[in-house]
Amino acid sequence: MKTILISIKITVAFCIILFGGYVMVLWGFARLVTPNEGQAEVLTLDGKVVGATNVGQEFSDMKYFWGRPSAVDYNGGGSGGSNKAVSNPEYLKEVGVRIEQFLESHPYLERKDLPSELVTASASGLDPHISPLAAEVQIQRIADARQMKVEYIAEIIVNTTHKPLVGQPYINVLELNIALDSAILNENKG
Repeated sequence: MKTILISIKITVAFCIILFGGYVMVLWGFARLVTPNEGQAEVLTLDGKVVGATNVGQEFSDMKYFWGRPSAVDYNGGGSGGSNKAVSNPEYLKEVGVRIEQFLESHPYLERKDLPSELVTASASGLDPHISPLAAEVQIQRIADARQMKVEYIAEIIVNTTHKPLVGQPYINVLELNIALDSAILNENKG
């Protein structure tokens, strides 16, 4: 009996030390080495918070850049992919529908010009980034919807493109759309 009580005490002590300690070490590490002290960076437009930089959002309006599709409807609490293989008939049908819908909204594009990231969901379903190419293929649609010059929108893309030391350049879709709206707001104020 004495051995069982000692075992239970040791188990409880290790649970507290390892579980609590592990969380505290991760939290402390995140506060020290990550930007924004481990907190999500929020973006504002005209003084109002419009979203976080690390979670994708759905944009379907013709005047905005569209990001990657989401298998979880952009639910930050339920991150995950579809778990369907690329050869799964349901998955292929889903992607086929996305391709047709995208090309319908972009009649100037051919299927071969469509970046795959615009019709396939990321593993998390929350990817907030697209490639510069994925943004560039949407310029004409947005220029038409906003009655803006293509060159002006292309400049906004260049200005919001992140170029990491390692890896491919990327654009945060929310930052890009905020830059577009800010350009319109500044134009109207000026």
